[in-house]
Amino acid sequence: MAVTISLALLFGALLALLLRTRSLGAGSAFVAVMFGFYLASTGAADTVNSLMSAVITALPNP
Repeated sequence: MAVTISLALLFGALLALLLRTRSLGAGSAFVAVMFGFYLASTGAADTVNSLMSAVITALPNP
């Protein structure tokens, strides 16, 4: 059975976790930026969606 979740929800949860643990760095900045693009649905969201689709497609499926 395949379970799918929204990338905005996933990035939001990761951002909340990173903020709670007060960890800073490149990883937390990336998560915050990605969450912002998905949440705001700006003009750059199409590019980010395409990038994430390509990354997910490139991952091997069991």
